[in-house]
Amino acid sequence: MSKLAILVGILIVVVVYGGTSFYIGARLAQTLRFFLPNYLVITGVVIYILCALSMVLGFAPLPDSLQGIMSWLGAYWMGIYVYLLLFFLATDVVLLLGQLVKVIPSPVTQGVRFCSGLAAILLTVCTVGYGIYHANQLTQVHYTVQTQEAKKPANMKIVLISDLHLGAIHSERRLEPLVNIINQMEPDLVAIAGDLFDDNNFDAIQDPERAITLLQQIKSTYGVYASLGNHDSGRNFDSMMEFLERSNIKLLTDDYEVIDNRLVLIGRVDPSPIGGFGDLKRQDISDLIDTLDPNLPVVVMDHTPSNLNEYDERVDLILSGHTHKGQIFPAGLVTNMIFEVDYGYYQRDASSPHVIVTSGAGTWGMPMRVGTNNEVVSIWMK
Repeated sequence: MSKLAILVGILIVVVVYGGTSFYIGARLAQTLRFFLPNYLVITGVVIYILCALSMVLGFAPLPDSLQGIMSWLGAYWMGIYVYLLLFFLATDVVLLLGQLVKVIPSPVTQGVRFCSGLAAILLTVCTVGYGIYHANQLTQVHYTVQTQEAKKPANMKIVLISDLHLGAIHSERRLEPLVNIINQMEPDLVAIAGDLFDDNNFDAIQDPERAITLLQQIKSTYGVYASLGNHDSGRNFDSMMEFLERSNIKLLTDDYEVIDNRLVLIGRVDPSPIGGFGDLKRQDISDLIDTLDPNLPVVVMDHTPSNLNEYDERVDLILSGHTHKGQIFPAGLVTNMIFEVDYGYYQRDASSPHVIVTSGAGTWGMPMRVGTNNEVVSIWMK
């Protein structure tokens, strides 16, 4: 990508974010002026500007403590911004339609404008509050997959997780209940389909020793395996690899492991790392698949479900994550358009691999879930 294209992209983002932030700020001030004195409205505007800038300042070269505060504030603001924008737009559309059908007077009275603004603020508070609460819940999802008749049945329970994003806000809080749920499922095999870490937030892991100890407590008959996601990368890549090794998690990088002569597990290198995987690059594994025992089912961990065309009838099951199913509504509508499958079970046709995409066990960016779940997936592979 050329420097010009990058600059144009940045300019578009700045204009869109700046314009929508000004719109939200104006509607907030309009609503607050109805019942607050001017000095409190001005104070609110200053706080609002700081919140709006936090999403940018979190990436600025600030002192570590200040940058940490801006990153924390920016993560929450991301979700607040989305819902303030959606609800203010929705109420303004309702007002416009009401004027057109002459249910609402034109021009809109100050009292009606205040009520619409207050409704948008209250809806945002409720939605964000629910999203923060729901992001700390873990659900369980179960699938059964039938392997090809020509192959020996695996008869194995696989537990799939992805996108824990250790280092992100509240990620460590979810780790202990996550391990407990995995152990309650009594898996034969645990597959982590990428993004165990949160790239540049790796240093934000508050208690790495406790996190390692908890991961070591995962009980699985044949072990815990992982593939690389796009966030398992960057300047802390070597530290991430050490973390995995100490956690008794075996990383597969375009390589495979034969599990008890019952199935073959392949782990892929993600094609789009944020900051790189050191010297690792994604390889073509067609020749590797040709060397495998044709009588054993083949399971592939491939973090991003955008490479399904790389696999044919030689592969039985693909395990992915990455999409978070959009994480908050209405982003799921976007992921559904981008990916052939952005969540759940999918099989293109009878000769294609089964695909299971999980919405992940954690959150990226905003610590919220609206319309989606943090989940642990149990797969019975017959």
